[in-house]
Amino acid sequence: MIRVLGSPKRLCDGLTRRDLLHVGSLGLLGLGAGGAFSPVARAGGSPSGFGRAKSCILLFLYGSPSQIETFDPKPDAPREVRGELGCIATSVPGLNVCEGLPNLAAVMDKVTVIRSVSHAYPVHGVAYATTGNPAVPLAAELSPRDPLHWPFIGSVVDYVDGRRDGTPGGAFPGVPGNMVLPWAFSSRRVGEVPRAGPYGGFLGQAYDPVSTEFVGEGTRKATKTLLQQTWNDLEPYRGITPESRFRLGAVSELGPGLTLDRLDRRRTLLQQIEAFRKAEGDAKTASVDRHRETAHRLLASDRLRQAFDLDREPRETRDLYGMTLFGQAALTARRLVEAGGRFVTVFWDEYGLAGTGWDTHWDHFPRMKDELLPGLDRTLSGLVMDLDRRGLLDETLVVVLSEHGRTPRIQSNVPGGGRDHWSRCYSAVMAGGGIARGRVIGKSDRIASDPVERRVSPKDILATIYHLLGIDHGRSLTDRQGRPLAIVPDAEVLTDAIG
Repeated sequence: MIRVLGSPKRLCDGLTRRDLLHVGSLGLLGLGAGGAFSPVARAGGSPSGFGRAKSCILLFLYGSPSQIETFDPKPDAPREVRGELGCIATSVPGLNVCEGLPNLAAVMDKVTVIRSVSHAYPVHGVAYATTGNPAVPLAAELSPRDPLHWPFIGSVVDYVDGRRDGTPGGAFPGVPGNMVLPWAFSSRRVGEVPRAGPYGGFLGQAYDPVSTEFVGEGTRKATKTLLQQTWNDLEPYRGITPESRFRLGAVSELGPGLTLDRLDRRRTLLQQIEAFRKAEGDAKTASVDRHRETAHRLLASDRLRQAFDLDREPRETRDLYGMTLFGQAALTARRLVEAGGRFVTVFWDEYGLAGTGWDTHWDHFPRMKDELLPGLDRTLSGLVMDLDRRGLLDETLVVVLSEHGRTPRIQSNVPGGGRDHWSRCYSAVMAGGGIARGRVIGKSDRIASDPVERRVSPKDILATIYHLLGIDHGRSLTDRQGRPLAIVPDAEVLTDAIG
């Protein structure tokens, strides 16, 4: 169950005012000579690859990594830009990545890197980055049920699949078509309300993702600070025990005395009651009905239970992903798409305190070296290699996204250095499911501040995901006011990313 508590607060570290000023200046000045959303030349011809991907695994790095310390290093930039980490060659001639990504360097010939993602909102805009909504007000980003919200990409895939298959309640093959790991997004940080993003939006709560729960223990401690708060505890993103698992909470197990026969009898009675309510035109029952149907099918799904059983994996495979929360969640995501899952999202989320995850306003270099880069390096390389060796990469789309990037210049007056929010230029990665191998799209300037070639909107990335999953991103959905809205308006498929 998703709970929304409290009222909207700051985004992180008291940055709301500064970020708003930054957004305002971008709105006035634009992003380069062409403005924030000027059209970009696309490859000629109609897009190929439609429907190439059977499923998608979205890895979302909340807080946003630095483009310089990941996929767009700048070794010739001044020290205050290039930072403490160097770069290394990869399996693609001429393509370098940060030295903290040695395992990924070996598999870059299997992915496409986009180095010129750009937009006008340098705030933690998960709802902006993962929906077709052209502009999400800052307050709405901290209000998951704001009526202005559009549906999350996984929710749209789930909805369209259901309509296409002739099942208005949504397609359901025994594994939910839209799942989130390791837990309901933004639900494990202290003292803040949940952030918006992965919800059904105007499609309704019936199309919220099915979220897992993490049952396990961390193995390494971390100390985090936020304003006057200090948190010191086990950090599962740094390491977890091999016995740790993911589950679907109350609906994943029958529980004492609750057999499928008894559940069926309860279901029959409920259906009779709901039939009377529907006859009276109670539209509010639609969401309840779908959640109840989902729960019933989950209880009866051996395939789903087996997908969560990580004991079925060799220890070598588990270690390939890394024995961390992010690593084992990505491994579980692979097992879920193998079992029939259509869209699975794994968040590298805040934990303990707000302003954590990849949000490195301070302790940037210690955290990048000790936690963030090793975790991403092991997990993403492991997922790509594992899918490839199983013959699943060509049919499984893997996408690495974040809300924005980080400032080219380092804040040297904070402990460990810091990089603040930066949306004018950052990187994303796509692999499998029809994506070209060993390709680089776009180019940034000498300090990774702005694109100088091939500016890409995050909406173009969403359009490309839909296209590869066999969904026309220009197809109309109906919002709460009965208006037809394109799934992703004013976006184009990245034809040069498709192999």
